[in-house]
Amino acid sequence: MSVNKVHRGKDKIGNAAQVGGIEISVLDNGLGRGTRIAWINTGTGLRYKVVIDRAMDIADTFYNAHSLAWLSQTGVVPANRFSDKGMGWIRNFGGGLLTTCGLSHVGGPEDDENGKRGLHGLVSNTPAEIVSIIQPDPVVGKMDMSITGIIRETQVFGPNLELKRTISGTLGETKITIQDEVVNRGNQKAPHMLLYHVNFGWPLIDEGTDLLWKGDWKSPTPDSEQKIFKEGRNFRKCPAPMDAHSGTGEDVAFIDVEADASGNCECGVYNEKLNLGVKLKFPKKQLPWLINWQHWGKNEYVAALEPATNPPIGQKKAREENSLIFLSPNESRSYILELEVLSPEKIKSFITSFL
Repeated sequence: MSVNKVHRGKDKIGNAAQVGGIEISVLDNGLGRGTRIAWINTGTGLRYKVVIDRAMDIADTFYNAHSLAWLSQTGVVPANRFSDKGMGWIRNFGGGLLTTCGLSHVGGPEDDENGKRGLHGLVSNTPAEIVSIIQPDPVVGKMDMSITGIIRETQVFGPNLELKRTISGTLGETKITIQDEVVNRGNQKAPHMLLYHVNFGWPLIDEGTDLLWKGDWKSPTPDSEQKIFKEGRNFRKCPAPMDAHSGTGEDVAFIDVEADASGNCECGVYNEKLNLGVKLKFPKKQLPWLINWQHWGKNEYVAALEPATNPPIGQKKAREENSLIFLSPNESRSYILELEVLSPEKIKSFITSFL
C-alpha cells in the first residue's frame, strides 16, 4: 500500500493498526522465552521484528510472501550480558536482518595489555531501555513511526559507552532507517568500533542471486577449498550449498567501498527469479568499510553485507594500524543506515549502476 493510498483511505480507518504501526510484545515459548520484541508493519508488505532485549537488533524480516533475513538455528534468544569471552558470542547469535557488533571491539577473541575481548563485543547482548514510541496516525496525516531506545555498554571504572538507537519508517514506504548515536559517558577516552552485520537469507539469497557492491577488496583468509574471494571466481553470484562450507566453512572480503558524489555508499542484493532487490545506503565518512561474509553451508546458507568503521580485525590490530577510533569524555559519533526494498521501477537503475 502506497502513501497516497493511505491518504485516500483515511476516512475509512477507525484503528491505525489495520494499516500498520508498532506492536510491543514478549516471547513466551522456546529458547526466546521472556524476550521483549516489537513488530513493525509499514503497510507495504514490509514487516520486521525488533528485538528490544538484544540492542534493538532486527530479526525476522518479510516483504510480502518472502523472507529477507537469515535466521540461525538458535533464532531469537535472551541476551547474555556476560557472553564476552572467547567465541561465546556465537552461542546466541540469532542472525536476523541486523546484528550490531561493537561498541568497542569488532573481530575475533583477543587478549592484550588492554584487556580480554570476546568475539564482536558486548552490545548485541545488551537490552535496551525504550524511551520513545511514536505511532502513525493516518487519520490526521501522520505517516511516520519510530521506536527509540538506549543501550549501555558500561562497567565500574569504565569504559562507559551509550548507544541511542532510533528505528523509523513511514506508512506506505518500503524502508527501514536506523539512526545511531554513540556517546562516551565515561571520564576517560574509550576505544570505539562498530559493525552492522546485515544478514540475508533464502529465498532472497538463492543460487544466482547477485551481490552488488563496488570497491577495492582483499580477503584475509588462506587459499583452500573454502575460499570464495579469489581472482577468477565469480564471488558476486550466490552458489549452491557447498560441502566445503559445512561446519565453520566460510569466506570474507574487506571492501574499501566506493562512494557517490554526495558521499554515500550503496550496496545490495538482487534475486532475478523473484524480481526482488534490497538496497543498503550509508555515508562513507561514517562507515568507510564494507564486509561481505559468505557462508554456504547446507541448512546454514547466508550472505551478509556489513557496513563498518573498521574491518573485523579487533582492537589490537586496529591500534597497531593507528585506525582505532577513540572517543573523549562526552564525545559522540552518529551513524545512519537505510535499507530499502526496491520497487520494480527502481531495480533496473540500481542494478545498472553496478555494471
